[in-house]
Amino acid sequence: MLNVKVLCSAMLLAIGISSTALAQTSMWKVSKGTDYVYIGGTVHFLPESAFPLPVEFDAAYNATDTLVLEVKIPEPNDIAAQTKLFLAMLYKDDRSLSKVLSPDVYQQVRDYFATHGVQLQQFNGYKPGFIMLQMQALEMKKAQMAGEGVDSYFDKRAKADGKTLAYLESLESQIRLLANMGEGNEDDFMTMNLEQLDDFKNYFASMIAAWRVGDINELDKLLLEPSRALDPILYQALFVERNSAWLPKIEQMFGNDSKELVLVGGGHLAGEHSVLALLQQAGYTVEQVK
Repeated sequence: MLNVKVLCSAMLLAIGISSTALAQTSMWKVSKGTDYVYIGGTVHFLPESAFPLPVEFDAAYNATDTLVLEVKIPEPNDIAAQTKLFLAMLYKDDRSLSKVLSPDVYQQVRDYFATHGVQLQQFNGYKPGFIMLQMQALEMKKAQMAGEGVDSYFDKRAKADGKTLAYLESLESQIRLLANMGEGNEDDFMTMNLEQLDDFKNYFASMIAAWRVGDINELDKLLLEPSRALDPILYQALFVERNSAWLPKIEQMFGNDSKELVLVGGGHLAGEHSVLALLQQAGYTVEQVK
């Protein structure tokens, strides 16, 4: 799912919010009067070398009662969730990957898989979102960068500590989003992913470095700019629409008896349509934790 190990690209100039590479990490305190919510940006996969996490994440976790994630993270042995994902990714009509992609782009994708010793034909019945997941999995393995993400790390901690867990959207909604990725815009979607995977190890390392210091301008350049330029439909669905849908849910966290730590993919905290920009526009005070 998206944070179920999904788009690194997936899967990053917020209005009026300053950010420099000198900031310590991707954690913000959003306040209204004396009430506040912590909002942290995450990377859904981190190599072991990225741990321990910045101390500001631990401080925010310890200061709050409720952990709020994008979606409930399925257990590794949750066959039902895996089945839902695979079924959603299959074409159920006469379409196939070779039909929805132009011959040139299909050949580029086929050449990519061939370099990994994989025949693209075996995935011909799957949608572009599934192909993207397979490509990223291959690159993560090749770069030896696959590991636990920020959200899954704190999900496990919260369960062990008996903290309340809440979610911004359903697993089904994220599966639908993945399944619909690139629909009607398949060539642009696959071209964008091929470009991002061209130098994946350096790209991913740059993304982690920007996330660690809370440099949302760099995250915007790495994660959001390609989507805006090559696949604006995906950008709207992945960031703009979801950020807007999350805003009222975050606003409801003010004025209650709980203190919340909200963790979302770092891309949702960068750009003019970010969660932070929307909250600031709504009158909240947004401060980067240093």
